[in-house]
Amino acid sequence: MTDVQAASDAADSSGKTSLTVRDNRTGNEYDLPIVDGTVRAADLGQIRVDEEQPGLAVYDPGFVNTASCRSAVTYIDGDKGILEYRGYPIEQLAEHSNFLEVAYLLINGTLPSKQEYGAWEHEITFHTFVHENVKRFMHGFRYDAHPMGMLMASVGALSTFYPDARNIGDADNRHMQIVRMIAKMPTLGAWSYRHAQGKPFVYPDNELSYTENFLSMLFKMSEKKFEADPRLVKALDVLFILHADHEQNCSTNAVRSVGSSQVDPYSAVSAGVAALFGPLHGGANEAVLRMLRRIGKKENIPSFIEGVKNGNEKLMGFGHRVYKNYDPRAQIIKKACDDVFEVTGVNPLLEIAQELEKIALEDEYFVKRKLYPNVDFYSGLIYEAFQFPPEMFTVLFAIGRTPGWLAQWLELVQDKEQKIARPKQIYTGDRTLDFVPAAQRWA
Repeated sequence: MTDVQAASDAADSSGKTSLTVRDNRTGNEYDLPIVDGTVRAADLGQIRVDEEQPGLAVYDPGFVNTASCRSAVTYIDGDKGILEYRGYPIEQLAEHSNFLEVAYLLINGTLPSKQEYGAWEHEITFHTFVHENVKRFMHGFRYDAHPMGMLMASVGALSTFYPDARNIGDADNRHMQIVRMIAKMPTLGAWSYRHAQGKPFVYPDNELSYTENFLSMLFKMSEKKFEADPRLVKALDVLFILHADHEQNCSTNAVRSVGSSQVDPYSAVSAGVAALFGPLHGGANEAVLRMLRRIGKKENIPSFIEGVKNGNEKLMGFGHRVYKNYDPRAQIIKKACDDVFEVTGVNPLLEIAQELEKIALEDEYFVKRKLYPNVDFYSGLIYEAFQFPPEMFTVLFAIGRTPGWLAQWLELVQDKEQKIARPKQIYTGDRTLDFVPAAQRWA
């Protein structure tokens, strides 16, 4: 047993900020420095019964209370419902900025000057095209291939088209790969959608903005020039901004973990796409739509709520691993719904969603458990209004998240404290078994 004798973030009487730990197995005491509200796991390693035994380690499935890095990219205060990119509140960025400017902010750490933004926009715009072999590669998938699987494979395949991407120690080279990936993700995402639709691929249009170009590659048919409604362009741009980064979530952790081997950024980001593919990470908004359809109409909401309380139903789109308050992204998306439905017509599920939210925010059962709407609650309704099939929702998420993944990767490769990921384990299997040859086992 190990006993924490004293713990404080404030300086003790000796002027130190530390944690004093007494190991009741040995009676030894250890003074562990507290830095930024954390104790280094390596410092716990000195706590041991004797030199023959391994030092103390931390068991933390899912890393719920373990910091794996220092980062200046995204700040979250879940209790207060705060989300900031590089110190800027998400509400201000969503209202006054655009996705490419936010991408520049995440990658470079500062907002661009007019000249810097012009150069950045030009670079992104003129790297949207992909090699024709990528087109043939994507045509090789089955007609019913999941768009997210196609995106994951094609992002990884880009590493073979840009072998110089392995030179991650060169700053100019890193910049070029970052530009390429942010530029090409909408192309790959749109083509995966068109493949699933059985429609011909549409090449990028460099005269259009980033989000307009994406919509063109998705929906253009025989018209000479595709023109998207500005309200839809703005709404999708806002959704990209809201998804651009979210601290050390599952997919970002995957990018950092794979990137710690010093592999090229395309391979690292493809790992992030794979993590996002999972239903516990990127598929939550699809689950919200299924829930709303199952409820069917407002009159069925009370019985559904009772089912949730009795453990027979799941309330999807409420609550969050980090946020113990209203997800700030959910409030912004809720406002964006109005503009989208003004163009597309109101999704009949919206009325159910709004009533469900109203009841959940007032009912003591949900308030006590801090089950507030999260970003997934309304995003699926908007995506459906765009006429995206549910399997495309996560692809849209991945396109928006790409600058965040790359910002985190860039931070990783320049962080001298980072090492190749190699977590400890607690071994629970058999030991020192004697091998019996097959001739004897099978006799």
